[in-house]
Amino acid sequence: MLDLGQYTSLWGVTAYFLIFFLGLIIGSFLNSIIWRLWDNIAIFARTRSICVHCRQQLSWKENIPLFSYLMLRGKCLHCHRNISKFYPWVEFITAVIITLVARHYLPLGNFSEWSFLRDLFFVAFLVVIFIQDLRYQVIFPAVVWSGTIIGLIINISFLNYNFNSLLLGAILGGGFFGAQYLLSKGQWIGGGDVRMGIMMGVWLGWQNLLVALFIAYILGAVVAVILLTLKKAQAKTAVPFGTFLAIGTLVALYWGTDLINWYLSFLR
Repeated sequence: MLDLGQYTSLWGVTAYFLIFFLGLIIGSFLNSIIWRLWDNIAIFARTRSICVHCRQQLSWKENIPLFSYLMLRGKCLHCHRNISKFYPWVEFITAVIITLVARHYLPLGNFSEWSFLRDLFFVAFLVVIFIQDLRYQVIFPAVVWSGTIIGLIINISFLNYNFNSLLLGAILGGGFFGAQYLLSKGQWIGGGDVRMGIMMGVWLGWQNLLVALFIAYILGAVVAVILLTLKKAQAKTAVPFGTFLAIGTLVALYWGTDLINWYLSFLR
């Protein structure tokens, strides 16, 4: 049984600091994945990290997550061109989310290593999808199918999730977006959203999938209204819906059951 008190001690602070730094490292790796996929460069190429502008290999002091960006004042040491602010933000936000995931699991007496590991994978995939769709308005099939396979294996083989629930979730998620794609001939949503619907169903099961979809559509509507009001977008402006699906999935993963129970309490 894990004691919550131990995580408020000096050792606890040290543990969370190390977890946060691990999150920065993971965020840095995700930045590399996002950029390499977009630029059609092998993710696991033997070459070290390079500048996205001049292609110069980066030294170790240019490769420290978050801190290198601050020390270099957001400019490449070689070509002096600006480094996108997306990179430090991805590293920081990934580190924050992973620290919160650890905070969710560590105090639990029934701590599950596989649940924690699964959620680390899920966070990584969601960050990649969120940023890819936000920056490039694309969700790469390799990312979604990899997430689907990993989620399915862990949920069924190690966490004993109900296969029928996951299968139904995949059918509902893929069918829901697939129908929209066919009816609109690809005008309303893209193929990436259809694939992501399948992945969400495999991750969440059909009940929490509905929660994720509800949250995503509410967020999408709110953001669209704000952009239209501020005249930052027009009625026909494409919205990167994968970003909202990523947020909805993350919320449903941790609070989906609570939200369902809260809603059902009003029907009793």
